[in-house]
Amino acid sequence: MPSSTPSPVQALASANESIELHAKFFHGLSHPVRLRIVLQLLEGEKKVGDLMRLLGLKQAHVSNHLACLKWCGFVTARQEGRRVFYAVADARIREIISLGQAVVADNAAHIAACTRM
Repeated sequence: MPSSTPSPVQALASANESIELHAKFFHGLSHPVRLRIVLQLLEGEKKVGDLMRLLGLKQAHVSNHLACLKWCGFVTARQEGRRVFYAVADARIREIISLGQAVVADNAAHIAACTRM
């Protein structure tokens, strides 16, 4: 007897809106600068100046990507006086990054050679 509960794949595929939303979620991490920021924040909270120094980027560039990451719920901001500290908002982000790194490690040559993305 088939299960009346749809599988996660079926549930996701049943609504184009859901597909678009999930694609946007992954797009949030698809930019190299945003991914580098998240990787730095996984090591602990940091200020914009810290990220600028670590990534070798200008303040406006870092701030723009942090705003995107914050808006979409990847990072949080905590103000302490005039300083703002950024941190990863959800511990599951670490798991997502770790799983992605494992898949990339298994498929690095194919991903590097891909001309369709």
